[in-house]
Amino acid sequence: MALLTGKTIVIMGVANKRSIGWGSCVRCEAGAKLVLTHRSERAGEQIRKLLAELPDTSASVVRCDVTDDASIEEAFAQIGESTGRIDGIVHSIAHANVEDLQGEFVGTSREGFLLAHNISAYSLVAVARAARPLMTSGGGIVTMSYLGGERAVENYNVMGVAKAALESAVRYLAKDLGKDNIRVNAISAGPIRTLAAKGVRGFNDVLHTMQEKAPLGRNVDAEEVGDVTAFFLSDLSRGVTGEVIHVDGGYHIVGL
Repeated sequence: MALLTGKTIVIMGVANKRSIGWGSCVRCEAGAKLVLTHRSERAGEQIRKLLAELPDTSASVVRCDVTDDASIEEAFAQIGESTGRIDGIVHSIAHANVEDLQGEFVGTSREGFLLAHNISAYSLVAVARAARPLMTSGGGIVTMSYLGGERAVENYNVMGVAKAALESAVRYLAKDLGKDNIRVNAISAGPIRTLAAKGVRGFNDVLHTMQEKAPLGRNVDAEEVGDVTAFFLSDLSRGVTGEVIHVDGGYHIVGL
């Protein structure tokens, strides 16, 4: 991706090879200088093993717990010291209690509701605030959503409501940060067999339905999402902000 040459990109939320965030790494690493964040030492070791498989192994790894404002501030201070500036951020972070992804949404606990929104939606706001002073030349912030933020999807429940909040946050952040030439966009990805997807009951049925009904007649993969992420991080999207782009084979356009 020569269009990202010379840019410093922070990627948050890589868990393993199947992660959407990892698809972004694969698509961006050829041109950009990468910084990957992790929440725990175990996750950090996993990321380092993955990075060793890339042709360019110069990416750095920084600890950042998005549930802790002090950790976010410390992480971006460290990134600023080592890179000088940031040109883009990939926010691929979401979490909810497994029990809140089953049964009826009306049974969601207050604790579960707040947890899902804190990690899946508010973290984007906190990260954007910490990164803003380092994005001195503007740039792009990209986050990951899903159709469950627009429609009621079986067993997605509180995560769907959190994704709706995330997409709204994208628009408000785009409005605030536009004056700094910082663009904020979201990708609504089709279902991908990630670690997080394991917590959604009936996920295999979702994959089958997608393949059956999507205009392209197939599921999408993390690298296809990574391609659109790279576009949002590049100067090719310099006139685009506040958008939610679907990368789902066209499934979102289909009715009954």
